[in-house]
Amino acid sequence: MRTLRFHRTGEPLDVLRLEDAEPPRPAPGQIRVAVEVCTVNPADLALCRGLYPGDLPRGIGLEVAGAVDAIGDGVPGVRLGDAVFGPAPFTGPTAGASGHALLDSWFPRPPALEPAAAAALPMAVDTAQLGLDLLEVTAATTLLVSGGGTTTGFAAVQLARRTGARVLTTAGPTHTGALRATGAEVTPYGEGMAGRIRELAGGPVDVVLDVSPPDDATIPELLRTVTDPRHVLTISNLAAARELGARDAFTEGPLGHRYDVVGECARLAAEGRFGIPLARVIPLADWREAIELSQSPHPGGKIVLRIADPR
Repeated sequence: MRTLRFHRTGEPLDVLRLEDAEPPRPAPGQIRVAVEVCTVNPADLALCRGLYPGDLPRGIGLEVAGAVDAIGDGVPGVRLGDAVFGPAPFTGPTAGASGHALLDSWFPRPPALEPAAAAALPMAVDTAQLGLDLLEVTAATTLLVSGGGTTTGFAAVQLARRTGARVLTTAGPTHTGALRATGAEVTPYGEGMAGRIRELAGGPVDVVLDVSPPDDATIPELLRTVTDPRHVLTISNLAAARELGARDAFTEGPLGHRYDVVGECARLAAEGRFGIPLARVIPLADWREAIELSQSPHPGGKIVLRIADPR
C-alpha cells in the first residue's frame, strides 16, 4: 500500500515520504479499514517534530473514514464492508494517510454523511467536549470561545449551544455567518476584542475556552473578559496561561475521551445539524500541498487527504 510517513523527526516537509509499505494486520480488538480519506491536523505536524517519540518509522493521518476490510479477534458488531470512521493510532509504522489503517475506536458512518465530513469530527469534537467538561459548562453559563473559526472552536460553539449555554465567540469573516447560525454571538478577534466581548455580554463572561492559534497577546486580552484568571482555559496558548494564572487543558487533563459525543455528532451531521468546516480535499499524491496549507496561519477548516476514490 502507499503510505505517508517519516523515518526521522524534523520539519514535516523535510522528513515525510510517500512510499510503499505492507498493510498492517489488526490485533485483537482492532479493525482495519480501506481508507477513503484522512485528515491532516497540527497534531500530525507535531508528531513529525518529535511529539510522543517512539519507534520509527511513524505515520500521520490521525482521523480516517473508510470501509472495514479486516477484523481482529474479539470484535463484535462490525462486518466486512461496513462504512466507519474514527481516530487512527499514531504509534505504529503507518497511520491514516495510507491505503489501509488500523482503528482501536470507531463509529458507524451514517449513509448521508460524506467520508470527509465524518473524518473531520473525532479530534475536534473530543477536544472541544473535554474543554467544556473542564469548564463545567451548563445551560446557565455564558461562555466565550476564543477562536470559533478553528475546527475545535467550531465544535465547541455547537456543543455548548446544544447544552443551552449562551455562547460568544471570536472569528474572522470566513465562518462568522455559520457561527451566528448556531445562535452564537460573534465578534472579530484582534485589538479591542475584550471590550467588544464585555459589551456583548453586558459585563464579564463566566468562562473562556481558548482554542485560538498561539499568540502572545491572546491570554492577556482574554483575562480582561473575566473576573478571575482561573475562568480562562486554553488548549493552545500554554506558556502565557501558566505565567498569568489561567488554566491549560494539558496540565489539568486528560479526562479520557468523549467518543460518545463523536457518535452523536455524526448522527446530527448526517441530518445537517452539526458539522466541522472543511478547507480542501487534496489527493494523497499532492500531500505537500496539504502540509503547506496545514502550516498556514488560517487554513480555513479541516484539511483532508483523499486516499482512494469513493466507491
